[in-house]
Amino acid sequence: MKLREDIRNIAIIAHVDHGKTTLVDELLKQSGTFRSNEHVEERAMDSNDLERERGITILAKNTAVKYKDTRINILDTPGHADFGGEVERIMKMVDGVLLVVDAYEGCMPQTRFVLKKALEQKLTPIVVVNKIDKESARPTEVVDEVIDLFIELGADEDQLEFPVIYASAIAGTASTTPDKQDDDMHSLYEAIIEHIPAPADNREEPLQFQVALLDYNDYVGRIGIGRVFRGTIKVGQQVALMKLDGSVKQFRVSKIFGFFGLKREEIQEAYPGDLIAVSGMEDINVGETVCPVEHQEALPVLRIDEPTLQMTFLVNNSPFAGREGKYITSRKVEERLRAQLETDVSLRVENTDSPDAWVVSGRGELHLSILIENMRREGFELQVSKPEVIIREIDGVRCEPVERVQIDVPEDNTGSIIESMGTRKGEMLDMVNNGNGQVRLTFNVPARGLIGYSTEFMTLTRGYGIINHTFDSYQPEIKGQIGGRSKGVLVSMESGKSSTYGIMQVEDRGTIFVEPGTEIYEGMIVGEHTRENDLTVNITKVKHATNIRSANKDQTTVIKKPRIMTLEEALEYLNDDELLEVTPESIRLRKKLLDKNERERMAKKKKYAEMN
Repeated sequence: MKLREDIRNIAIIAHVDHGKTTLVDELLKQSGTFRSNEHVEERAMDSNDLERERGITILAKNTAVKYKDTRINILDTPGHADFGGEVERIMKMVDGVLLVVDAYEGCMPQTRFVLKKALEQKLTPIVVVNKIDKESARPTEVVDEVIDLFIELGADEDQLEFPVIYASAIAGTASTTPDKQDDDMHSLYEAIIEHIPAPADNREEPLQFQVALLDYNDYVGRIGIGRVFRGTIKVGQQVALMKLDGSVKQFRVSKIFGFFGLKREEIQEAYPGDLIAVSGMEDINVGETVCPVEHQEALPVLRIDEPTLQMTFLVNNSPFAGREGKYITSRKVEERLRAQLETDVSLRVENTDSPDAWVVSGRGELHLSILIENMRREGFELQVSKPEVIIREIDGVRCEPVERVQIDVPEDNTGSIIESMGTRKGEMLDMVNNGNGQVRLTFNVPARGLIGYSTEFMTLTRGYGIINHTFDSYQPEIKGQIGGRSKGVLVSMESGKSSTYGIMQVEDRGTIFVEPGTEIYEGMIVGEHTRENDLTVNITKVKHATNIRSANKDQTTVIKKPRIMTLEEALEYLNDDELLEVTPESIRLRKKLLDKNERERMAKKKKYAEMN
């Protein structure tokens, strides 16, 4: 069989923060892809604002570098399991993977998750032990951990013979031994050329091109990004699109783009092994095959991970609706959610009985919170409900998603963590003492037990713990309440502005969430109660001035610092009878029923229904 020796297709996979994107930066810089005077930002592949701020990769990106006479197509993949839908499809487009592992942290849950996907596709691995210049690096133990992980995941003999490269992506160096680094990444390029298989050159056969990622552009509409598996594709060619539902549509290829560096360049034709973007199809979807009209043969459909979490998105109907956002109508919110479906294949949007509410399902809290954050930055106002796990019926049994959780904590905190996991129905799988005062615990926990856990976890470990989790499987549902919030909230009984005096009056009742001078409405949540029940309070109360001079120094009153929540924390905090109002400027927790009397009536009804 003829091979295309001038091309290699690889994906870079790793746990969050192990240095994938920085590594791609260096590969781009050292290959001479950029002009010597060209300014290149750090983490150049993370092009979206949110990716830059959080330091994570959300969307898979592709680029290409030239090394000697070989073009290396590189796909940078997300490390978070919430974006697993992206990782899985990328594995179909490449022939090998660079598994990047931190020289100190070693194998983490998402390392396991992404490696499992790669081994299932029978891809050739190269292991890159990154951050080798860290003082605490332990490269030899980390390589042993990687070998154990490969064996545990059922790697075959060929896959176990992987080469190891020791690198420092930030310094731009790599070598084949852990003791001394070369001056550049030459050894990594060489390992890629030598070990990653070249794609087959079967350009004489009928065309097969499969879409693995989607992009959208206002000028050309949907763009399908994927790989040419065989044959040749040309601009202007009339082709057949084999749809997922079995139907066939014909269209003309209007444009083909190749990737080079960080740019897309228009090209006239592409051959087997090329990763390209194709426009000209209105409703192309992930997993569909493009082939000649006279030779219709579809490739196996790509499997996409099903959503495990859902939330209700609602039009904002709070007393402050329309004050801060640009887009507030149901038509605009629905248009935006439908537009998200154009490129995000792991997302589902369903209509409800109400024209102002939609059920949105995703792969996890991070997946959905990123969508909400993007919408608020674009000027949308909306409300969302508490995230709920999706229950599935498998062989007549109700099953719920279970997550595999890995926790690294100081030894002193192990007891409290094991206890807190127990209350959330966690089952301990493993406990390893690393000998440096740190203990690694592994659990299987129902996904609903993890909603709202991260705040409790940070409190229990005083910020020293690290928690990572990834979807494990669907298992028969465990009856009863799991996890959830143990304390009630402080709810405002008045509308107005919060005052220092008002806050001081209720400070001893719990933790306050707002600063003095914040606009408040009736039914808005302004703090957390110290007890289990909700309490209505008035924090807009103002001290009436008298002409009698006070003996105490009123001017120097100091109030405690309020607890200001991030979007993710607020989503985790929600209870069933609450909503989160999200606008471009504010995040407000509120009760679904703003009126206190209505809430009490509903509580009585619920209690009565439970008794009968």
